[in-house]
Amino acid sequence: MKVTVKDVKMYKSLFLGRTDVYGTYDPRSGQSWTVKAPVTDTVILDHLTGRKPYGVFLLVKNKICAIAVDFDTHHRLPPYNFVKQAEHYDLEAYIETSKSKGHHVWMFFDEKGVLAFKARLVVRNILDDIEQPETEIFPKQDELDSHVRYGNWINAPLFGRLAPKGKTVFVDYKTFKPFPNQWDFLEFIEKHDESALDEIIETNNLSAEPEDKLQTHNSPTQELNSYSLPPCARIILKYGVSQYQRVSCFRLSVHLKMLGIPKDIAEVALKVWASKNQPKHGKRTITETEIVAQVSYAYSKNYRGYGCGSEAIAPFCDPNCPVNKLRKKDSS
Repeated sequence: MKVTVKDVKMYKSLFLGRTDVYGTYDPRSGQSWTVKAPVTDTVILDHLTGRKPYGVFLLVKNKICAIAVDFDTHHRLPPYNFVKQAEHYDLEAYIETSKSKGHHVWMFFDEKGVLAFKARLVVRNILDDIEQPETEIFPKQDELDSHVRYGNWINAPLFGRLAPKGKTVFVDYKTFKPFPNQWDFLEFIEKHDESALDEIIETNNLSAEPEDKLQTHNSPTQELNSYSLPPCARIILKYGVSQYQRVSCFRLSVHLKMLGIPKDIAEVALKVWASKNQPKHGKRTITETEIVAQVSYAYSKNYRGYGCGSEAIAPFCDPNCPVNKLRKKDSS
């Protein structure tokens, strides 16, 4: 693939992150590692021409110029749904085929950067909307601190050894066919500023606080003294839902885990819960396999969020809920 100086400059303006460290891997063995060295034009050129892969650390202190969602599946519907739901919020998102399987969906911001926690909050909300809350987001943190020095890197697109094979390239979200000229496509990428995120956060009543503060607020000992199911979860468990079954299942799983319920018991309880669901528009009830998957996601990490800003949870919100009162207090 022929690469010009102009191409390198444009590429660096899009896949912008830390300039003092980057990631790479051995294409033969798959072994990956971090390189603590400057991200020079040569590093980018080597990546684009296929000599050495480049992985970008997107998070710089607490800001980012791009965010990526990693759909680790061959199925096209999740990334397609993400792009369409992003459009609902007047955001442009772009699909890239990953190097092995699945797809990355990218969203770009102006070169001043935006606060990472705002971008991640909006992206998590979109993932909740499309019932894919377990999907991995890069960066994985809201900010760097003494405990998180670099964060996580993600493979950058257009690796010269794979691009000719149709991998690591951007595709049309309608057909999933690669754009014939990737450089022409990149030249017209739309970037968003922080005000666009602020508007979405305000309009949808999302909690505009960094994740670490949310986890503190969601601490059972601080909010509820001894943890108990919030009103929304009790209603959902008792009556079932008519939409957002997978999101609701995931949120209920998080609550059951925080109650100390063993994973296998949670699976049984949620299978009973599923029988109460009455999906709209002829959709099927969530399957046992899907329930097990959502429980596994919830139990695999230390999730603490209540999902108050999610469209799946909002209809069941109780104004007297301790969490809801705390959110109102924080926003006043």
